[in-house]
Amino acid sequence: MRAKLIDGKAIAEALREEVKQKVAERVKKGLPAPGLATVLVGENPASQVYVRMKHKACQEANIISTGNVLPANASQAEVEDLVHKLNADANIHGILVQLPLPAGLDEERVLNTISLQKDVDGFHPINIGRLAQKGREPLFIPATPAGVMYLLEDSGVELSGANAVVLGRSNIVGMPVALLLVKANATVTICHSRTKEIPALIREADVLVAAVGIPEFVRGDWVKPGAVVIDVGVNRIEDETRKSGYRLVGDVAFDEVAEVAGAITPVPGGVGPMTIAMLLHNTLRAARLADGNGMANAA
Repeated sequence: MRAKLIDGKAIAEALREEVKQKVAERVKKGLPAPGLATVLVGENPASQVYVRMKHKACQEANIISTGNVLPANASQAEVEDLVHKLNADANIHGILVQLPLPAGLDEERVLNTISLQKDVDGFHPINIGRLAQKGREPLFIPATPAGVMYLLEDSGVELSGANAVVLGRSNIVGMPVALLLVKANATVTICHSRTKEIPALIREADVLVAAVGIPEFVRGDWVKPGAVVIDVGVNRIEDETRKSGYRLVGDVAFDEVAEVAGAITPVPGGVGPMTIAMLLHNTLRAARLADGNGMANAA
């Protein structure tokens, strides 16, 4: 029996509509609409596209977004000064520095400069540190890992006691997802480029999160029958039959794995749409924190 398709696009649209409604409720009560500021340094084409997408999503959710652009040759001090300025602006509830930054800039120092209460990307060391500690909760969770967990929860996947394998150990996806799965009481194995017998480990997984960045790396005979497969990868491969000359595939060989798995996310249309939806959710959360209502009312 072919796997159930986890429709990230539909789930993300429902979440975005929920955020939009909650923003409208805030404004009706006389509270300010959430404000998101983006910081783009340089002219990286992919980064420009991502930032435009985020502003468009904000506009649709009635979140006020402002773009801040610096040249590629901006100094470390100029970038950090801009972030300090945004930290001090009461109309800005969330700050997103688009990564990667141009060569020569210290990303960690820039991310450290963002106010903890405005770190809607969830990459501040304190937020990541809280995520890694038992009994501690971060103010914000990185958007893509949060989106992965949202898809699992929305799909009714039982994580407590499950064997979970995370393929990839990046700071942006792999490691935060692994920490979130541990918090959900799963038993987690992290696979990476030095891991031996990766197929054998994946065959033990009740839940597989693939975020390794290698096109169609995971094959059908690697997957445990009935497993839930979340494919975070987005890879371009040449395809002369397409007008663009390429098509997008994940880190999982979808057609093969879909014949074995119990549920699977497609690429595109799986995890990708969730990233922006969770960013909007985090920005709303940041506005609620700024209201002074505290953690209890910020969810």
